[in-house]
Amino acid sequence: MSAAVGAVSATKDVSFNVHLEEEHKNKGTNKVDVVNHDDVEEIGIDEDEEEEHKVELDLGPQFSLKEQLEKDKDDESLRKWKEQLLGNVDVSAVGEKIEPEVKIASLTIICQGRPNLILPIPFTTTDSKKSIFTLKEGSQYRLKFSFTVSNNIVSGLKYTNVVWKTGVRVDNTKKMLGTYSPQQEPYTYELEEEITPSGLFARGTYSARTKFVDDDRRCYLDASYRFEIQKNWPTHH
Repeated sequence: MSAAVGAVSATKDVSFNVHLEEEHKNKGTNKVDVVNHDDVEEIGIDEDEEEEHKVELDLGPQFSLKEQLEKDKDDESLRKWKEQLLGNVDVSAVGEKIEPEVKIASLTIICQGRPNLILPIPFTTTDSKKSIFTLKEGSQYRLKFSFTVSNNIVSGLKYTNVVWKTGVRVDNTKKMLGTYSPQQEPYTYELEEEITPSGLFARGTYSARTKFVDDDRRCYLDASYRFEIQKNWPTHH
């Protein structure tokens, strides 16, 4: 596991481009990722996940956070390092569980000049084919996550988001959020500002799948949903 709290790096495989399949052709390949647009919930692991599964690392025995705090407690340098790593962790509230628990509380879409659009977890919709939000084409927006960490340190928490339109993958975003120690207050994390695609072919309904996983491949959220991009903002806002 990483020892640096909040260490952040990011990769973004492709931009949000409704003509991604044309880019594949221009690179000398006709391969595109085609999925059943009506069954996005049943999508399996993608190529990147398959690559990750090929690497098997023996990380050695795992310890609960309380055990880690008790280990080598007489070593002054190690004690200071742990204090720096863990911050103001309430040891009495830590517990004996080895596996961390991460709860994704909400995803918020922030658009300048518009009320924040908060998407509670799980996404509340009785119809899996119904869009849960609509964005205006060509609009600037940022995503903000709110999540809590308990029991133990979560190492390498990563956000991934894959988007399809009419069965073709048009976006594949990955963001390393970092390593976090348990605390009662929720963490928040904002992504960089992006712009929704615009034009006639950009408008319509999209399918998306959002996941939060850590270095040990524990999955804390795996949610599929639909959204729309339209010429104007919805009139009911």
